[in-house]
Amino acid sequence: MSAAKPLLLIVDDDSLISESLSFAFAQEYDVLTSHSRSHARNLLRQLRNPPRLALVDLGLPPLPHRPDEGFALIGDLLASYPDLKIVVLSGQSDDENARHARTLGAVEFVAKPCDPSRLAELFRQVLRFDTPPTGGAPGGLIGESLPMQRLRLQLGQYANLAYPVLIEGESGSGKDIVASHYLHRLTERRDKPFLALNCAAISPSLLEPTLFGYAKGAFTGAQTAKAGYFDDADSGTLFLDEIGELPLDLQPKLLRVLENGEYQRVGETQTRISTARIITATNRDLRQEMKTGRFRPDLYHRLSVFTVSVPPVRETGLDRLLLLEHFRKNCAATARAEPFTLAPDAQSLWLDYTFPGNVRELRNIAIRLTARYAGQAVTAGQLRAELDYPDSAAPQTAAISLDAAQPEEVRQAARQHLERSTYLNLDATLEQWQKGYIEAAIELSGGNMSEAARRLGINRTTLYNRMEGWNRQ
Repeated sequence: MSAAKPLLLIVDDDSLISESLSFAFAQEYDVLTSHSRSHARNLLRQLRNPPRLALVDLGLPPLPHRPDEGFALIGDLLASYPDLKIVVLSGQSDDENARHARTLGAVEFVAKPCDPSRLAELFRQVLRFDTPPTGGAPGGLIGESLPMQRLRLQLGQYANLAYPVLIEGESGSGKDIVASHYLHRLTERRDKPFLALNCAAISPSLLEPTLFGYAKGAFTGAQTAKAGYFDDADSGTLFLDEIGELPLDLQPKLLRVLENGEYQRVGETQTRISTARIITATNRDLRQEMKTGRFRPDLYHRLSVFTVSVPPVRETGLDRLLLLEHFRKNCAATARAEPFTLAPDAQSLWLDYTFPGNVRELRNIAIRLTARYAGQAVTAGQLRAELDYPDSAAPQTAAISLDAAQPEEVRQAARQHLERSTYLNLDATLEQWQKGYIEAAIELSGGNMSEAARRLGINRTTLYNRMEGWNRQ
């Protein structure tokens, strides 16, 4: 791999698409291709350095006509590489699929077919947001809600103690920031190494030599001795993310380090001592993992001397406005653009949304809004297109509803109409009004049926049913 080029992973079961895109991007990127979720995971576990970009199809085997495997792969990739920028390229370009892919952490969704030059420009745009602007605010937790205050209080109590800390929280909630900023940089170990290892990102067979190091000749390919993470962490901090992925046969060896600091390199009999502080994180319920036999109870109790929970965005109230303010300014500075703002109705929508993808989803929305509406006031309609609302659950407050007018206004309009008419067919009149509203909504939505349904305050299935009724008449 070239050190000068970013690494791009393309996952598509159509070999013609993968090959043509590999050729198109070969000058700007080192390209890896994969045809399935399992193959992509195994491929990445062999890499020394993670990719910076991934282009992922949703329809992957064994279910090429459904988006399930693609959605699962997005989750797998971000669990292993939280900073990876994922662009979805898919023929399954339904609005719901696009919104859900973004919620899971994809930065953008592109429908097939797509010109490679458009993708190339999109990649450049995505990578522009990869590096925070010089002089930006230091990393840390943003928010003043009670859950965030409680978290800060706990971290203040635990930060300088030598005991392990287990960080629990949903994907995208910021567990890595808690580990690196609050449990290392703000402690007496700040000048010591901070090493982070994602247990889901490495093949299980390679985890032991990666953690503990190995002797020359310990296994095929071990041509020289190599230090592991415990060696390199020295007396600093070792952060083990996705600790629930640690293989069962490796768990006693980690337990030994926690109990007395002892470990051995693979292929050695010499006992070494680690004084590193161990911080772990998980989005799994390790208590449930213990019940199923996938995680040792004694290891869990050693890791969770102190436990902190990072709250999901939906539980932090007005903090989502503080996060918006932080990311919109940060993204604008990175892109050298004017920050966008939210119109009042869009701000209400922002506060009502639950952000199932947490801070990662919120940040990606800020990136997309900066790219599309820099210096503009984003409307509720523009914002709604970025949010993962099922059609039936979309908020109705901003929708155009057929019964939105006040009863007196409706009565007056009906009276005026009747006064001008000598004869009225009520059913035909109501049908014409309904048809007119539907056609207008479709026109205003640019043919996007999901958006048209939201404008009318109905779900998409109801919209199609009413349109089919016209054809039967």
